[in-house]
Formats: sequence, structure tokens, C-alpha cells
Amino acid sequence: MSTSIDTAFVRQYEREVHHEYQRRGSLLLPTVRLKRSVQGTSTTFQKIGKGTATTKARHGVITPMNQDHTAIECGFEDYYAGDWVDALDEAKTNHDERQAIAIGGAGALGRKTDELITNKLDETTQSTVSWTVSSAAAVRNSLIEMVEALFGNDVPNDGRAYGLLTPRAWSMALTVEEFSDSDYVTPADLPFKSGPAIAPRWKDWNGVKWGMHTGLPGKGTGTAKVFCYHWQAVGFGTAKHFKNVAGNPSVMADITWHGDRAAHFVNHMFSAGACLIDDTGVIEGSLDDTAAIPTS
Repeated sequence: MSTSIDTAFVRQYEREVHHEYQRRGSLLLPTVRLKRSVQGTSTTFQKIGKGTATTKARHGVITPMNQDHTAIECGFEDYYAGDWVDALDEAKTNHDERQAIAIGGAGALGRKTDELITNKLDETTQSTVSWTVSSAAAVRNSLIEMVEALFGNDVPNDGRAYGLLTPRAWSMALTVEEFSDSDYVTPADLPFKSGPAIAPRWKDWNGVKWGMHTGLPGKGTGTAKVFCYHWQAVGFGTAKHFKNVAGNPSVMADITWHGDRAAHFVNHMFSAGACLIDDTGVIEGSLDDTAAIPTS
């Protein structure tokens, strides 16, 4: 049972309940390869190697490319997010406590989704780009080095490459004229153009869609990590469920009455997993996330 429910009683608070600030839902799910409603405990993503073009003599036999095919298995784990809602507590509040906990549970699973994806991004063995943050010019060079390393691995420059920055790294990037000035970034490439309030926000710059994320490894420490990756480099799979939550058919919601507790248990759950498909499609950067934002 939620032990803090009494703080929301009518005698103390107004009708509207302001949810604790949190990242609701997954920001990264649209940026990776996705398989939904898998029947089983795992799924497989195919990795196909490069082919080589060859010549042939007139009427000769074409040499097959013999591209390598690698099956990357993505195992699933079960995750749950729920809480108790006492019936008499509900009678003392003017808001729908069950719905409030359901929203919180859905947000928790969304953050778990992003955690699984960033954990796989962190498994890349590509050389790490160590950021220099002493000046805006140094930050610019660090950003450019990450993009150079990504596209230098023959990753397609097809508009589906993404960059994830911590809030401090994002603030540092905003000091870079080329990253923030309208002379370099047109209105069409800016975030917050349209869409729902919880939609991912991306800024297109240098062939990469850049975004701020609060769940990156080491955020707020001297060894924070940022990433630049192509959507085909990471896979995410979810198991099949019988109930759907609007906008996320991989999550099952359940509200059950327990008479012995005189309470409802509000639960969200899913079975899912992530995998690193192509190591060369992920570039990792490291920086001191406690450093001061450069002024020039």
C-alpha cells in the first residue's frame, strides 16, 4: 500500500494532483529495430555482412558475394511495476488514485525500456571519444569526432542516426554556434516543432538527430557516457500479451481487487529484451558531466 496517500487527502490538497516529474514512456524505442508481440522467450535479429562487387568475362559465371549472415539472439526478461490502492483511501481523495498509479507504472516500464537499450549501447567496443569541454570549440570538435567515427564505419547516412546527450552535455552543445545558431540549423531541424508533449525531441545536425536523455550511464558524474548510433545497430523485442495499453501494445495492464486487503493492486508488466546487433554502428563518448559549461 502506498504509505504517502494521506498527503493527498482533500483537507490538505486541491483537487488536481501533480505527478512527480518523470520521463513518461520510452524515448528510444523508435530509434532502434523493433519486434513486437513475439511468441516465445526470445527473438532473433539478422545481421548481414558487406558484399563485394566483381567483374566477369563475357558469358562467364558471376561470383557470389557470399555475404555473412549472423543471427543475434535477444532474450526476454519479465518486468513489473505496480502498487496498492486502499479502498478507504480512495474515498478520501478527489482524484483517481488507481489511474495515477497506472500512469506511474507505465512510465516506470518506459524508463526500463530505455535502460535496456542504453545498456546495450554501452557494450560497444569501438574506440571511445573522450570529450574536451574546456571551450565551445573543443565541445564542437568532440561532437564532430563522434559523427566522424560513426559514418567512418560505413554506417548509412540516411537520417536514421541518433545522438544521445546528458543534460549537461546538451547544455555544452548549445554553446556551439554551429549546433544552436539558425544560420546552421534551420527551423525544420529544430526540436519542439510539433507533436504530443511526451514525444521524443530531436535536433538534426551534421547528419545526426540529437536529443537529451536523463538515463545515460554516469549522468552527473565525472565519467558520464554519451552515444551516437544508427537505428539498425540495436534491437528491441517484446513478447506477446493479451491486453494492450493505448500506444504501447507490448505492455499489459491489470487492476485486481483483493478483498483480504480491501484494496486494488494496479500493475503494469511486460516481457522484453534488447541486443547489440552491430557493434560498428555505435560510438561512445565520455566526458566529465560535472564540468562547468564553457562560456566561449
